[in-house]
Amino acid sequence: MTKETKKIYDQAMGTPVLEQVYGKKTAHAIGKHRKSHLGMTSEGRKPGWGSYAILIVTLIIFVFPLYYAFSIASQDSPSNQYGVRALVPGSSLLRNLGRAFGELKFWQALGGTLTVAVLVSISTVFFSTLAGYSFAKLRFRGRNALLTLVVATMTIPQQLSVVPLYIMANKAGLYGSLWAVIIPGLVSAFGVFWMTQYITDALPYELIEAARVDGCSMFRTFISVGMPAARPAASMLFLFTFIGQWTNYFWPMLVLGSNKNYMLTTAAAALKGAYFTDYTIVMSGVILTTAPLLLIFFLAGKQLVVGIMAGAVKG
Repeated sequence: MTKETKKIYDQAMGTPVLEQVYGKKTAHAIGKHRKSHLGMTSEGRKPGWGSYAILIVTLIIFVFPLYYAFSIASQDSPSNQYGVRALVPGSSLLRNLGRAFGELKFWQALGGTLTVAVLVSISTVFFSTLAGYSFAKLRFRGRNALLTLVVATMTIPQQLSVVPLYIMANKAGLYGSLWAVIIPGLVSAFGVFWMTQYITDALPYELIEAARVDGCSMFRTFISVGMPAARPAASMLFLFTFIGQWTNYFWPMLVLGSNKNYMLTTAAAALKGAYFTDYTIVMSGVILTTAPLLLIFFLAGKQLVVGIMAGAVKG
């Protein structure tokens, strides 16, 4: 047994087993060695005050805008929504949230946003995984050229595609409906590239060949072998797409017309007045818009981290 193998073997064994094999003194020494290495970084050293300071500063930078939104939304009057006074929370948060809830037509906007986010996310995951499987594991003429063309579309700014998309949505009679928001996002170039890169390394050809030998069709092989292998990356793609559609504002604002209450982002933006903006109500609308996302992260945070870590380990 080599030194490295012996080290791994000892770490995998519990203290009672170590006492039986090596004796109490040796088992006690190994236990102290393990405790001294707890909390060490991947470089083999313990994090110092500098690491914690950087983490604390980063946390403050990310949390402060959310705190500021809550603070403004809780102000007693619009006169306290500016400057240093807005940093001190008021006592009218629930009242302002209630006003914003009614003006947003919250349940209608929430239903529309959920419909768009869920349909687009499911469609993007399915078609991106299907295309990624084809580009990664199938051999056909022009495969590399097509993949290059798909990736090249990511370099085109969204603003350049707004005018033709707007004209097509208008001529198709979709202007003012949620379908005008859903259809352009059914698949994404980033999703195709993401799934292609993952499936290339995560899915061995031997599994595909075994499924084909068992009599599976090409599509059945994709469903039975390709989809399970791509599950970690697909879950992350679903999360990214869901958040992107939930917070999408530019395209819905253009294509929904007068039906801005169909989505939370456009409905919250409509709270802004023409001559005077009461930011206590606007920030209350922002809180109502982001609260469901925060709830999802709070309830499913552990599962999301597991999915990210599983997606990072490819075999």
